[in-house]
Amino acid sequence: MPTIPKVIAGLFFAAFAYFCGDLLKPVLPERTPVGLLSPVLAAIGFLAGWRVSGRNAGLGLRAAFGYGLTSVVVTAFWGDFAFAGYKMLQYSLDRRFRGPIEALQAMIRFFIEYAATAAFPTLLVTMAVGGLFGGWLVEWAARRWN
Repeated sequence: MPTIPKVIAGLFFAAFAYFCGDLLKPVLPERTPVGLLSPVLAAIGFLAGWRVSGRNAGLGLRAAFGYGLTSVVVTAFWGDFAFAGYKMLQYSLDRRFRGPIEALQAMIRFFIEYAATAAFPTLLVTMAVGGLFGGWLVEWAARRWN
């Protein structure tokens, strides 16, 4: 059921994930297609904000920081997973794998490569601060409108 804290959580984490996607683009390897990076991350951020932060709103400030950071980590994990899966699918359609096990192994390798690329200090600090602020914002909304 939609509530104001869920909507605020979804919108904040969608906008924040879009911003983080824009921070990530310059460090990706050259010739990496980045056209849908930010919008896909925004969609994942909206769902993570709605399902994680919005659902837990109203539990107190300490919990707010926890679920704010959790929303950021969930967004990063599923974003990384989605793009690793997409790359694996592209390679599969080009018939670069001999079987499904090799494709899944490559997907795990892509996941690790993307995570290592995204683990630069500016983005990590931004994600931590944004997660803490997002949790505080959702908790404030829960106290204000519930």
